[in-house]
Amino acid sequence: MVEGLEMICFRIISNVGGARSSYIEAIQKAKQGDFEGARECIRAGQEMFLAGHEAHFELIQKEAQGEQVGGSMILVHAEDQLMSAEGFKIIAEEMLASYERIAELEKRLENR
Repeated sequence: MVEGLEMICFRIISNVGGARSSYIEAIQKAKQGDFEGARECIRAGQEMFLAGHEAHFELIQKEAQGEQVGGSMILVHAEDQLMSAEGFKIIAEEMLASYERIAELEKRLENR
């Protein structure tokens, strides 16, 4: 079994949990019309997501080198959080684009 598996899993969970929170904050900022703030939250979330993804890749590399990673509930949870954060990023980017479009259309209507 990989030494430090729990610590690697906690790195994944911590980083991608922060990323997911940033993506949710981005949606809230976009809803309020703070599009630059929303983009910044997505950028910050992406940095945290990449840190979590790198920790996950570390486990994959170890297994590819013949080390037994082993399965554990904490690893399953970490991978679930990783995928959840990735989904939230996609949703946040789409919501930002939608709110920007709505704001643009509202502005056009006001200028008529």
